[in-house]
Amino acid sequence: MEKIIFTGENGDSIEFFVVEQTTLGGCNYMLVTESETEDGEAYVLKDKSMTSDAEGVYEIVSDETELQAVGQVFASLLEDIDIIE
Repeated sequence: MEKIIFTGENGDSIEFFVVEQTTLGGCNYMLVTESETEDGEAYVLKDKSMTSDAEGVYEIVSDETELQAVGQVFASLLEDIDIIE
């Protein structure tokens, strides 16, 4: 799994492992987790980058409708992984 490092709004570094990526409705999404080997929390991140941004800008998807739609896509891409909302 690819490991990426995000810098939070307060400057703290947060490491995530990318489980899968997809595009839905013209938006790019990533399914990430904090652990490469253990079951645990997973997050759906939405790419909010502008063409003028030097680095990628992502936010955690919190809208329930959007989360369900993207979650269904990830569930179909990852048949061997259970996604629990």
